[in-house]
Amino acid sequence: MGGMTSTMAAKFAFFPPDPPSYGVVVEDEAAGRLSMTGVTPREGVEVRRLRTKRGTEIVAVYVPNPAAKLTVLYSHGNAADLGQMYDLFVGLSNHLNVNLMGYDYSGYGQSSGKASEQNTYADIEAAYRCLMETYGAKEEDIILYGQSVGSGPTLDLAAHSPQLRAVILHSPILSGLRVMYPVKHTYWFDIYKNIDKIPLVKCPVLVIHGTEDDVVDCSHGKRLWELCKEKYEPLWVSGGNHCNLELFPDYIRHLKKFISVVENLPARKDEPMEISDISEAPRISSDHLESSRTSTDQTETSRSSTDRIDKSRRRSDSKGKSRSSTDRREKSRKSVDRSEDTDQPEKPRKSIERFGDMIRSVGLCNIDCLKDTASKA
Repeated sequence: MGGMTSTMAAKFAFFPPDPPSYGVVVEDEAAGRLSMTGVTPREGVEVRRLRTKRGTEIVAVYVPNPAAKLTVLYSHGNAADLGQMYDLFVGLSNHLNVNLMGYDYSGYGQSSGKASEQNTYADIEAAYRCLMETYGAKEEDIILYGQSVGSGPTLDLAAHSPQLRAVILHSPILSGLRVMYPVKHTYWFDIYKNIDKIPLVKCPVLVIHGTEDDVVDCSHGKRLWELCKEKYEPLWVSGGNHCNLELFPDYIRHLKKFISVVENLPARKDEPMEISDISEAPRISSDHLESSRTSTDQTETSRSSTDRIDKSRRRSDSKGKSRSSTDRREKSRKSVDRSEDTDQPEKPRKSIERFGDMIRSVGLCNIDCLKDTASKA
């Protein structure tokens, strides 16, 4: 079963650039210093190989900023590698005055191993551990940034790291399966179940999503924002698609504002903080307002449709089953329905057959637009 899940995940989620856009060479063997080929060298940028707990060796880059108080750990999308993200990382570090570490997932770029959901969790843990052990970063000074599929490992780590300073979700997904079909329930073979993990995150969360995203619908970002415990004013980029948000002026402007706010927050404790001063109303770039009510209304519509199905089932089952058992089923259904974001009920069908139909030709990031973005960062 586990092998089957891994195979499905690989077919769905991972498209490492082939060939990789960069190489890694030993610059100083005695000092163990590495450098990247295929990119413009930048002073101070460090390249490292990190061993993960699953036995793979991943490549990471660290971009320091002398004025930084905070450090960003960036998990990129599923069709890019460090060579394509390099210039963007340098630009973000400079514009936001943060240290920044980016890394390649197992099987990406010059990282060893094979891409899988569980490997990405081990990959981000290795990068996170490196920040603390090698660069002296503290958990309360780290911001996790997840783009697209990168929102998966980001939220998995954030759910287990209560003292993080903040989380940024850039075109995030509710889950892998929900990208392709508005399923109402979380299935065992689904991957990156962000919808179930976001309520566990205790730090401020910024969500950024394009209103014209035709790969991961903007409703994913809106639903995740609704489920956050500590919401920060989201950015719905009017006209933005899945891979060009960095080109909009509001993108860097909003990030700067967010970094400035969380930088001035006191160090986090084990318990969540009250940050009413940063829980603001949703906004859209270019001052084009859009109500976040839409996704909530869709959820309510779905619930009413489901209720009609439930009433029919109760009538047919009432002869042989007690009212108390029906109530228990109702409570179970309602607890799952709270994590929905769909406007129509799902018809019964073998879940594996449905999934097999949907995993064909799916990509969550466009390599060419990332290249354009990096050059302009």
